[in-house]
Amino acid sequence: MSIENAYDLLQRSIVYFHGEPLGTAASCDTAPSSNNYQECFVRDFVPVALVFLIQGSPAIVRNFLTTVMKLRGRRPILEAHVCSSGLMPASFRVQIDNGEEVLVPDFGERAIGRVVPVDSAMWWLFLLRAYVIATEDWELVTDKELQACIRQILDLYLSDRFECTPTLLVPDGSFMIDRRMGVYGYPLEIQALYYSTLFTAHELLQHTGAEESLLSTLEIRTEALRAYVQHHYWIDRDRLNEIYRYKTEQYGLNVANILNIYPESIPDWMDGWLDLRSGYLVGNQGPGQVDFRFFAQGNLLAILFGLATEEEASGIMNLYELHWDELIGEIPAKICYPAASGEQWLFLTGGDPKNMAWSYHNGGNWPVLIWPFVGAAKYAGRQDLAQRALELLTARIEHDNWPEYYDGKQGGLIGRRANLYQTWSAAGFIVAQEIMRSPEYCNFFECVTFKHSLKDALKIKHATENSRNKYE
Repeated sequence: MSIENAYDLLQRSIVYFHGEPLGTAASCDTAPSSNNYQECFVRDFVPVALVFLIQGSPAIVRNFLTTVMKLRGRRPILEAHVCSSGLMPASFRVQIDNGEEVLVPDFGERAIGRVVPVDSAMWWLFLLRAYVIATEDWELVTDKELQACIRQILDLYLSDRFECTPTLLVPDGSFMIDRRMGVYGYPLEIQALYYSTLFTAHELLQHTGAEESLLSTLEIRTEALRAYVQHHYWIDRDRLNEIYRYKTEQYGLNVANILNIYPESIPDWMDGWLDLRSGYLVGNQGPGQVDFRFFAQGNLLAILFGLATEEEASGIMNLYELHWDELIGEIPAKICYPAASGEQWLFLTGGDPKNMAWSYHNGGNWPVLIWPFVGAAKYAGRQDLAQRALELLTARIEHDNWPEYYDGKQGGLIGRRANLYQTWSAAGFIVAQEIMRSPEYCNFFECVTFKHSLKDALKIKHATENSRNKYE
């Protein structure tokens, strides 16, 4: 009954505005720990939207896309900062004002830590591409306001900053890991989403007559980002040996250790962590810094989007197989490994009790990660791992009332402060099931080469039509 109950949860979570569905609440928990879980979060709605597209019910997705587009840039001037017109909200809620329904966006001004979301516009573009693949609704893509919106997003994300790498610099807490976790700089998850954003913008604008100069800029930046991440973020035994023997304080263009990484920064837990078949993309990479922690979302999205090479995808899946208990545990999948504890926890999190070791973002297990895990495993030819992970989740998730996250070294405990009936936990479960049944749904994600045409992925529309017949 898990799949039917998951669909029921999604139906109960739908948010309406003037009688039209335009999103879903983050949780249907009757006693949520925070009132903002009744809001529609951009990143939370993504797997839900994929379910509706697969089911053949795209209207709510179109409403969501146009709603978020119209809410962009509405953030008030706070402390002399002017909101960029390409900035999209983290969430929105329907509020009654003088007897009328109004939409109230949150750009981080109500969030814990007051961090502006970097990933909202990235997920919005990802979802726009998935919507076009499922519906072929080019009328929406060619809409003048939407075209202007894409260009405003690019103005924001391509603006010159004080850096010379193709990666995107962001603050702590600006993406799925939305509390302080020592990920300030160039976190992998943002680079994977950034790659998808640049590629998607190129695809959509290419099919709507954009100027060649903009397309060329996007192409150059996308390829540079891909090459940079594949080289500098990737670590296997050979790369670890290279770092271990690095010479430092090198100056000039043709040096091996261009970011001046000190071998002493390699953590003790890395000794013996990698065998000859495994590897992964590190969590962060910057001047004098390698964050060797394994962040699941970034690695899995890198595989799905084609940011990782086929060899790297195999290495990541081999690492999952090698360290199954640590990276998957009882509930797929652990968001970050290893957890920070003691003085390191105090320093990285600022003493955040919600991010105690093996809880929440500090080594907690998140059911929503099942959909990128299954998709990445299928892409890498490891259906055995995808099936194994999905069976683990199926055995518990409904019985536990769809928790937001789990605690413990192997994720055996329902999160101490987790909401139940979490919408994206149910949606991730459904999407994973559908990917297992119909691998062509991976066309929603894959961004590999500019020779690949968006229209090549439109064969997914036929699978969507089959699913529509299934649920009618």
